[in-house]
Amino acid sequence: MAAEEVATSGLYKGMSSDNIKGLVLALSSSFFIGGSFIVKKKGLKKAGASGVRAGAGGYSYLYEPLWWTGMIAMIVGEIANFAAYAFAPAILVTPLGALSIIISAVLAHIILRERLHIFGILGCALCVVGSTTIVLHAPQEREIESVKEVWDLATEPAFVCYAILVIAIVLILIFHYVPQYGQTHIWFYIGVCSLVGSLSVMSVKALGIALKLTLSGMNQLIYPQTWTFAMVVLVCVLTQMNYLNKALDTFNTAVVSPIYYVMFTSFTILASVIMFKDWDRQNPTQIVTEMCGFVTILSGTFLLHKTKDMVDGSLSMATRLSKHDNEDGFGEEGIPLRRQESSRTP
Repeated sequence: MAAEEVATSGLYKGMSSDNIKGLVLALSSSFFIGGSFIVKKKGLKKAGASGVRAGAGGYSYLYEPLWWTGMIAMIVGEIANFAAYAFAPAILVTPLGALSIIISAVLAHIILRERLHIFGILGCALCVVGSTTIVLHAPQEREIESVKEVWDLATEPAFVCYAILVIAIVLILIFHYVPQYGQTHIWFYIGVCSLVGSLSVMSVKALGIALKLTLSGMNQLIYPQTWTFAMVVLVCVLTQMNYLNKALDTFNTAVVSPIYYVMFTSFTILASVIMFKDWDRQNPTQIVTEMCGFVTILSGTFLLHKTKDMVDGSLSMATRLSKHDNEDGFGEEGIPLRRQESSRTP
């Protein structure tokens, strides 16, 4: 028994109580969010069968109870995620979203019949290994005693330049690239979600810290900075929700989840390093180990993406194309098929 206690204490050595709280909340969040992708996808399919699809600009899914069930699950997950950011650094919390990819991929395989190849399972395992590596080497949360401290960090030149660059790229994507290429290239929908998401996480963390301090007796609601962060969170979340719905309705769930995770996590870690200076409190060995863990996660998501269309049977290309043509002119991922023969006919 004594040996087990020593081993357990050694496992968590270096992790503060706040980091452990953030870890538990982040894991809970991944379970809810991973399941919400599947429920929302079912709701979007059902709504699209009787109205205008979300990928085509429709909002009939707002009248679908199944979509709202998935949305509620996602909200619960996001609340847990919100709380996690108040206790632990973003470089620890964000990569744990890999668990939501695993849950989403497995449920998509079982419920939506979106095949998960053996290499996809290996990808899930790599995500777990990478996440564990990052968790065990994550930096401690910095001590912040007022939301004004967070505001000072957010208004430093380096982060201001990052925020301006992100906003400029998002506007270019929304008004130029999304209308032209959104239905055929997943990168533009996910790009908007991920870039905006990096700003929303920084604001969520600031707001979470303000609420945590308020509940501990130091009222932060009297400061305008708290409400400014709240407004940024609202705008960013609404934008993310809109374009994530478009991506889910247009493309395969097993593709949306990992790509969104990779881009969102990358930009969020970058934003956190710039704003909260997470790596300033770590030595080079810890930083390199974290990056190796992140690369391991990227490898796992790459496998999930590249093996999404691989099958264990002998399903021919002709059969797959025939299946696509029978689905009202839309491919497996919701991409309109180009009818080349009709375009050649005068």
